[in-house]
Amino acid sequence: MDYIMLVILGCAIVTFISRVIPALFIDKLNFSPKVEKFLNLIPYTALAALICPGVLTVDPQLWYIGLIGAVVAAGLAWKKVPLGAIVILTVVVLISVYSLVPFF
Repeated sequence: MDYIMLVILGCAIVTFISRVIPALFIDKLNFSPKVEKFLNLIPYTALAALICPGVLTVDPQLWYIGLIGAVVAAGLAWKKVPLGAIVILTVVVLISVYSLVPFF
């Protein structure tokens, strides 16, 4: 039992250090405008990586539901809406679409 706790503690320390050191020194670094633009686009890229694998597998019978969600999320990301709002608005749109599907 002690060995497992030491491994968990060691992993936690390594993870903590690898996340804290960049946060402490990022203010002292000067990036070129291209690098800053690249870094600012990383959250949107991560969102796309989370959405894309499930776009066509959300509902096998209603395959277009995933495409609607992807289009909504991509449009909101294009307008640089905050990530939390993108997720919430996409879910609201998809719930609305799911509620309208039985009528068609």
